Amino acid sequence: MDEAGYIRAGAEELADFLASHVSAVITGAGLSTDSGIPDYRSPGAPKRTPMTWQDFTGSQERRRRYWSGAALGWSKFEEYSPNVGHLALAELEASGRVNGIATQNVDGLHLRAGSRRVIELHGHLRSVRCLDCGAQEPRDEIVARLRTLNPAIAPIAHQAEQNPDGDAEIPQAIVDEFQIPTCLVCRGMLAPNVIMFGQFVRAEDSRAAEHLVNEAEALVVIGSSLAVNTAVRLVHRAHRQGKPLAIVNRGATPVDHLASFRVDAGISEVVAGAQEMLAATR
Repeated sequence: MDEAGYIRAGAEELADFLASHVSAVITGAGLSTDSGIPDYRSPGAPKRTPMTWQDFTGSQERRRRYWSGAALGWSKFEEYSPNVGHLALAELEASGRVNGIATQNVDGLHLRAGSRRVIELHGHLRSVRCLDCGAQEPRDEIVARLRTLNPAIAPIAHQAEQNPDGDAEIPQAIVDEFQIPTCLVCRGMLAPNVIMFGQFVRAEDSRAAEHLVNEAEALVVIGSSLAVNTAVRLVHRAHRQGKPLAIVNRGATPVDHLASFRVDAGISEVVAGAQEMLAATR
């Protein structure tokens, strides 16, 4: 069977599953790669070392590295658009087939696609916060300040390679001289509103995701290798409750043995195909 055949077969299986169960959905980077956003774990992806919370808070040099990448990488997030998979999930929620989405992605594409109940387990890149006073600053404003403080960034804007999570490759000479902005209210340390490696998911988001699973009849994992405990715990929660699991992902996951079925084919195309099949039956 060719790729188109696998996509159609997977879409049919997913459509049958969603027709029989109101499902909670977990999404990961594999869905957003179809919008052009790079990730850490796709086959063939270059090895990258993500920033840890301990590095960020404990090292001025590492903060310079983070913010220099954000000065270019965050702006490029505006260029990415929801793909057919994001749009299909919004339609599935509107039709009552999906009761909400717990996403590991920080790109905000589910919200832009029109999904209403979205739990951003790993935060988002729409704003930053002050670690001292809690003041918030929108992404566009902090990016403008980063570039004003660091005019050497502008000439390399079209050359920088985009990395996952809004990062970009910046020459070390620029990183070494990079000026980090402080909070406009108290001059405290700013941090992105994302959950970095080494941090825990916010308690309120964890509870919201658990409620999502509790209220659903089944669980669907889309585009996640389930390498992060946050998502795996939700899968095991659904399994303990006797709820069926479906997985749509490129590559294996550690919970494949729990799934009623799994689809290893074009992620966004499978989800969009399932939504179209269900819409045709209404």
